[in-house]
Amino acid sequence: MACLSVALSFALLFRLPAVPRAQSAQPPRAASQSPRELAPIDLTGYWVSVVTEDWRYRMVMPLKGDYGSVPLNAAGRKAADAWTPDQAGRCEAFGAGAVMRAPGRIHITWEDDSTLKIETEAGTQTRRIRFGSSGAAPTAASWQGVSVATWDPPPDVIDVLRTGGFDRLDAGQGAAARRAVWTPLKVITTNLHAGWLRPNGVPYSAQATVTEHFMRFAVPEAGEWLTVRTSVDDPAYLVQSFLTSTNFKREADGSKWSPKPCRE
Repeated sequence: MACLSVALSFALLFRLPAVPRAQSAQPPRAASQSPRELAPIDLTGYWVSVVTEDWRYRMVMPLKGDYGSVPLNAAGRKAADAWTPDQAGRCEAFGAGAVMRAPGRIHITWEDDSTLKIETEAGTQTRRIRFGSSGAAPTAASWQGVSVATWDPPPDVIDVLRTGGFDRLDAGQGAAARRAVWTPLKVITTNLHAGWLRPNGVPYSAQATVTEHFMRFAVPEAGEWLTVRTSVDDPAYLVQSFLTSTNFKREADGSKWSPKPCRE
C-alpha cells in the first residue's frame, strides 16, 4: 500500500502543468460557459472504492464504542456509546458525511450543465453537486444535504515543488503540502440530517459541514484514479476537523453495479 501511495503522489506531481510563477495566471473564462463546459477534469463514469486505509472500520463492522482516531468531544462519545448492533445498516451511516467512505461503487454523471450527480451502491444514495446559485437550500434537511461546488484553479508549480510533494505530512510541511495539492472540484455540504461517520454510530450532528476536494489522475499501468479528500467539521460532536482521504479506481462500465439500500 505504501508503494501505491507513492505512485499516486508522483503521478499527481508530474501531471501538473509546468508553468513558471509569472505565467501561472489563468485566462478569463467566458461568462456564457456552463460549469460542465468549464470542467478541468472529467469525473464521470463508474468508480470502485479501493480500501487502502481504515480497513478495520470500513470493511468490518466496528465494535460498539470503537471510535479510535475520530476527534469526538464528550457529547460525541456519549452519542456513540448509545449505538446498538441492531441499528447496523441504517441510513445514518450513508449520509454525505460518510457515504464516500463506504466500500462499493459510485456512478458520476452530469444531470444538467450545472449539476453533477453521484449515485452510490452503498445505501443506494443520490448526491447532487450544484454549482453557483443553483445550490440554494431547500426547506428540509436530508441525508445528502445541499452540496455547492466550485472549480478551483491549479496552484503555482513552484509552490508545489517547494513543499516537497503532495503527501508530505511531516512536521512543519503538512499544511503547506495539502494547500499545494490541485483538487479542482471543491464541494461544501450543509443542511444535513444527523448521521454517522462510521457504521457503529460514531456521530456527526445536523450542524456539521462537509468539505470535499475531488481529483482525477492517471497512474502508469494502474489506470485512472479518483481521490476524495474530506473534512467534517461539527461544533456539536467534534473537537477538530475529522479528515479522511478516499481512493477510487475507474471501471470500464456499470456491469458490476449492484446497489444495496439502507434501512430508514
